[in-house]
Amino acid sequence: MDSGERFEHEGVRSLTELIEKTSARRFIEAPPPEDLGLAEPIAFPFLSIVGQSEMKMALILSLINVNVGGVLLIGPRGTGKTTAVRSLIDLLPDVERSRCPYGCLPEDIVAGGIEEVCPDCARRYGMGEELTFQEQVRLIELPLNSRLEDVIGGIDERAAVHQRMRLNRGILARADRNLLFVDEVNLLDDDIVDAILDAAAQGTYTVHRGPLVATYRARFILVGSMNPEEGRLRPQILDRFGLRIIVRGLEHRKERLEAYHRTVAFRNNPRLVVKEFSEATELFRQELVSARELLPEVQLTSQAESFGLKLIQELGIDSLRAEITLFEAARAHAIADGRDRARVEDIRRVASMSLRMRRSTFMQDYLSSTDEEDEEILRLLKTSRKNSVAE
Repeated sequence: MDSGERFEHEGVRSLTELIEKTSARRFIEAPPPEDLGLAEPIAFPFLSIVGQSEMKMALILSLINVNVGGVLLIGPRGTGKTTAVRSLIDLLPDVERSRCPYGCLPEDIVAGGIEEVCPDCARRYGMGEELTFQEQVRLIELPLNSRLEDVIGGIDERAAVHQRMRLNRGILARADRNLLFVDEVNLLDDDIVDAILDAAAQGTYTVHRGPLVATYRARFILVGSMNPEEGRLRPQILDRFGLRIIVRGLEHRKERLEAYHRTVAFRNNPRLVVKEFSEATELFRQELVSARELLPEVQLTSQAESFGLKLIQELGIDSLRAEITLFEAARAHAIADGRDRARVEDIRRVASMSLRMRRSTFMQDYLSSTDEEDEEILRLLKTSRKNSVAE
């Protein structure tokens, strides 16, 4: 049995094929239901989004393989960036979460011994009780009007009223093992950007508030969106996004018309639209979960590695994050296509989204001027050596 047959036998069909088929379906409008005035978080189905294949593929790859490093969506208003991210709610897989308020996990014991967890968890572990439970990954949004206290956490005001000192978890701590979405990421205050950078780099962050100190886990998939018209993105935060997607408006008239019909249908009767895509959505979620589980088996061929390294070298990219994103995205693309070997073609499919916007004109000019200076220093050293020998 070859790899393709094995993956099909184990339930992993082609996620790429599923996206194409469901996106091409036609949807018939229905009259809106009775309006009861209730606000409910019903997300637009991901598989109902028309076109935008690169954006959808990038989001799926980031869910399959967290080592891709997240996604940044760049484009004008009204191109479906925020809708696409919020529509991932029904596709998010399950993860293990700690039952302990301190966040103790079995991996802490494996890494550092029983002393690495709290006494209660040590007792439960010794008795053979589970320290974790399964829960679906959540979409955590970071609002633009968030304060630094909201993001990293601060003093619990309700506890302070009763003269008790306690820290509240911030948005970054709640995003641990979840998907953190930052809409209009280029408009965030610098102190909040710095907090996100620190957490994304370390996977943890520490809060100091008077005599209270707490360190929180913050291992999340970072997804951001921005409109370049509204301001540039700091290079430091741009570097934390693995895949960079340029989202443009739909070009074909048929696609734009179908997108219009689906938008109106969802606005009039969101439950009907969700129901229409519910079977395909559940199938897609199951395949995505299977792809995540089988990802460790996926290897890059030597030809794919050589081709990827050649691309990076010829583009003159300095950051090693380019290789990490390119190769991890290629592995995710291979398993999404039902294969356990990432080939040159997988590198080709993810190269643009992995490598764009990684070259810095400033750094190129800076390093070029430094090279010229080094050459001048070497020339002077050679001249001085000749003069000293002559003397």
